[in-house]
Amino acid sequence: MASKTPPPTDNAISPEDLARKVSRQAIYQRELPTRFYKSVATVERGAGFALELDGKPVKTPMKNTFKVPTRALAEAVAQEWQEQETHIDPDTMPLSKFANTAIDRVTPRRKEIIDEITEYAGSDLLCYRAVEPRGLVERQAECWDPLLRWSEEELGAKFVSVQGIVHCAQPENSLLAFRETAEKHDDFTLAGLHNVMTMTGSAVLALALIRAKISSREAWSLAHVDEDWQIEFWGEDEDAKARRVLREAEFEATHRFVQLASM
Repeated sequence: MASKTPPPTDNAISPEDLARKVSRQAIYQRELPTRFYKSVATVERGAGFALELDGKPVKTPMKNTFKVPTRALAEAVAQEWQEQETHIDPDTMPLSKFANTAIDRVTPRRKEIIDEITEYAGSDLLCYRAVEPRGLVERQAECWDPLLRWSEEELGAKFVSVQGIVHCAQPENSLLAFRETAEKHDDFTLAGLHNVMTMTGSAVLALALIRAKISSREAWSLAHVDEDWQIEFWGEDEDAKARRVLREAEFEATHRFVQLASM
């Protein structure tokens, strides 16, 4: 998709590197369970792949069987478990966390999750534009209009953009078309879609990323048009910068999760 986005920042850090950095201090700041297993293995089971620790099946926090749809995802999750050293730190295991969410939260509440996604689309970030300054107004249009056109042309979901923050009801047939598209995705993809959506404020952007219409770097920039505009003029607070690095790491991990779940 052709769109002009603000240049990416240079402070991006991979989720794996950031997790390791955080983990070095984690065991001193909070109690973590000791690693109790020696071996980690993936096992093909039915239409999916399960995980075993010392030959025993892994369960989710809700005591469901841990099973993912692809070997690629299972092996990546297994690597997270294998890389734990003396303690098990969930903060360094984002793929495991997303898989647990899909199994424990999305599968039993699939309709509710799709309802939430559709409701989000009804008040999407991309539809609410600045009144001023002119430069920001133009940048929002340049960055976000291509995504709204994509939604209309490929999904049949036309969304109306307005200036200001007063709620604008979107056409019911557009929301229905958007919902029908979301329903086509499996529970693991929906888990990723929902997380990207809540992190960016845009269901349209999240769906475009999940459906590979934009890259993760494009998606991250598109979600931060307003914030980056402010940074250009006023600079960036160090604490805010650190929080953004953490959010970006989670964002990238979510995208990787969705990719692995569909391989």
